[in-house]
Amino acid sequence: MSPLGLQPERGQMVFEEVIGAVVQVVEGLGAAIMVFGGLAALIGGIPQALRTATRATAYQVMRRNLGRAILLGLEVLIVADIIRTILVEPTVESVLVLGAIVIIRVLLSFSLEVEMDGVWPWARWRTAGKGSPAAAQSASD
Repeated sequence: MSPLGLQPERGQMVFEEVIGAVVQVVEGLGAAIMVFGGLAALIGGIPQALRTATRATAYQVMRRNLGRAILLGLEVLIVADIIRTILVEPTVESVLVLGAIVIIRVLLSFSLEVEMDGVWPWARWRTAGKGSPAAAQSASD
């Protein structure tokens, strides 16, 4: 018996259940961020697309907002994966699977960021102070 009066096996089971529930909540939050962020990008982009003055930039703004929602959701899902490592017995296979999942999500985040900004992260300094990469491109034309 432990000092709390719990059997060690039962205490471990309660801990795993709590951490499992936390992981599910964090995963749900990540998915909700992507879904509701996507809906917000769409709902916010429709009025811009209907106005003549903002029609030309509506697609880019909507795409950037959608990308931001996806990036934030992916980052929250990575947090859930990291929390999940507390539950999983650390075997070589479980570490490799977690590593692969995190690498895939980081690569997705990286490619989305490059897609949204239009510039490699290490080349951002070239466009710093010039506005957006699109503005820097049109200014150089």
